[in-house]
Amino acid sequence: MAYNLLKGKRGIIFGALNDMSIAWKVAERAHEEGAIFVLTNTPVALRMGELDSLAEKTGSKVIPADATDVNALEDLVKQSMELLGGKIDFILHSIGMSPNVRKGLSYDKLNYGYYQKTLDVSALSFHKVLYVCRKLDAITEWGSVVALSYVAAQRTLYGYNDMADAKSLLESIARSFGYIYGRDKKIRVNTISQSPTLTTAGSGVKGIDRLLDFSERMSPLGNATADDCADYCVTMFSDLTKKVTMQNLFHDGGFSSMGMSFRAMSQYDKSFRDCPELGD
Repeated sequence: MAYNLLKGKRGIIFGALNDMSIAWKVAERAHEEGAIFVLTNTPVALRMGELDSLAEKTGSKVIPADATDVNALEDLVKQSMELLGGKIDFILHSIGMSPNVRKGLSYDKLNYGYYQKTLDVSALSFHKVLYVCRKLDAITEWGSVVALSYVAAQRTLYGYNDMADAKSLLESIARSFGYIYGRDKKIRVNTISQSPTLTTAGSGVKGIDRLLDFSERMSPLGNATADDCADYCVTMFSDLTKKVTMQNLFHDGGFSSMGMSFRAMSQYDKSFRDCPELGD
């Protein structure tokens, strides 16, 4: 059901690749709610993905841009304002990548070149997007910027590796820029800490299937899906959340507030019954 929450609003959505992407789901919901927007990803990702079909479905324009390149971002933002007919009302940053995770390197054996790439793509790109938008005065008053994060920014989760560091930095950037942008332009900057989600990037996390099962058992409401996240993002882009800024908002079915659930403990006990040697 649509509510016209974004009627007349203009946006830029970073990171959609295919229909497994949270950014893809956000684009579909934003379109349903009346928004017009530009879709963007790196040229390499665009060749690998299916973004043209999403653009056709949502009446959007695709503009390739490397979010780690300030010059490319300036071109993207200028073109977006020209195409959309004015300043931007909302931005989604849904970008994350770790070569260390892809290569299966553990946290105590990181390749530091890969580590710097992780931070640049997954976190510093967010700073660069905000920097460019501020430089160009590209976001409307009471506009909303959202980046996707994960609870591993606060708590250690096996296998998430250097992406946890990147998410911590991402959330810090949101707070620091949120203060400056809120003070000067009444612009909101927040992060959404989403449940583990089986996206193309998420599929590369070691043990993602077991992580999904564990968080499902731990969360009173169960895992939040990509579609659920899209609904939440649309709410954050809308005028209904005009006084929410500098927050990391947990969207995880309650997982982040849990210590141990009955379902998770039952499975834990079952593992000892099935394999008594584990209790030694």
